[in-house]
Amino acid sequence: MHPKNIHKTGYQFELLQNAIPEITSHIVITKGGKQSINFHDPIAVKLLNRALLKAHYKINHWDIPEGYLCPPVPGRLDYLLGINDLLNETTKLTPKDIKGLDVGTGANMIYPLLGVSQFKWKFLASEIDERALENGVKLLKDNKIPISKIHLKKQNNPTKIFDDIIGERDRIAFTMCNPPFYKSKEEAESATTRKNKNLNQENLKDRNFGGLKNELWVKGGELQFIKNMMKESVKYKDQVVWFTTLVSQQAHVSELNKTIRKLKANIRIVDMNQGQKKSRFIAWSFLLK
Repeated sequence: MHPKNIHKTGYQFELLQNAIPEITSHIVITKGGKQSINFHDPIAVKLLNRALLKAHYKINHWDIPEGYLCPPVPGRLDYLLGINDLLNETTKLTPKDIKGLDVGTGANMIYPLLGVSQFKWKFLASEIDERALENGVKLLKDNKIPISKIHLKKQNNPTKIFDDIIGERDRIAFTMCNPPFYKSKEEAESATTRKNKNLNQENLKDRNFGGLKNELWVKGGELQFIKNMMKESVKYKDQVVWFTTLVSQQAHVSELNKTIRKLKANIRIVDMNQGQKKSRFIAWSFLLK
């Protein structure tokens, strides 16, 4: 994990129990004698997130509808920390000047919530799913977060990413996205079945977090989705400092690199590691050469 990730040494269960007492009955002891939760149990996973957000980020009210993606907080924080490093290295922006765009924020709104709490940034957050939007509005209301800090906008066109979201006057320090992984429902279900055949308590953390259609699969899969994003980003090259997205498959990086080079943008690839899981995000800029 990132050296500044407050979760790099594990979960502080006493602190989490004080925040959300209901998590106590879901704590288990691993073979190594450490406290953990049953990552097979979606209720336990949701309570873990709720406790983490309340204990560490002062997000006192957090919930998601059944079936929606319940993101692991430590990994999501790593992505934000990587973006923070990128901004600090390449710009002189201060937190009050930084506005990010979370593409497909989901019902959980994890990136804007962490970004506002941890970094004091402002966020624009887009979403296409109506129920996810409704839950996002509720999260903002319940936590008394004003539109000046997180502005939630509906994307009405499923083929577009930045269009109708970034306004003419918007100046965005960075965009971020956790794109759908798979090309179809069948591919997603097949991948889950394969992984479930050989899972242990540790690597369960990577897969038992739910997810609906628009969160898990898209026509053309991750690679085509990101290519479309890159091509559309050219329209907003003077309004956004850094475009970024997670890339789940290392095999996609080379082809995405070629796409960006053709667009004549500056590129960065930032590797991230959470335990046994390796991930990365790719960043490109037309403003910074």
